Amino acid sequence: MKTPTITDFSQPGVRAGLFFASERFLRMDDDLETMSREELLAEVKRLRAGIRQHRDSTGHELCWRHPQLWGLLPERADPQIAVPPWPRFLRGCLAYRESLDRQRPDAPIHDAEYEG
Repeated sequence: MKTPTITDFSQPGVRAGLFFASERFLRMDDDLETMSREELLAEVKRLRAGIRQHRDSTGHELCWRHPQLWGLLPERADPQIAVPPWPRFLRGCLAYRESLDRQRPDAPIHDAEYEG
């Protein structure tokens, strides 16, 4: 499989999907075209529930990958992740935590050890 080329889907006239380096177009949202109104409403509700679950993550849950969220998509993928070396990874964790201090200085402290 070729490496995907990401396209800016916010541009007018660009339809949701993924362009591959081979210029092959995979239309990921064609299933929506055949859904009834009731099926579309059910899909929207299912997706909103998943987004809310992700949004409402707290404590140590904030630090993890969320394959359950990605599992809401109809296409199945095994994301090929790249993991930074420990020092860079930890700097990223610190930067994320510092951003939470700036964005939500009023957030309560979750003072519990991770028990994974």
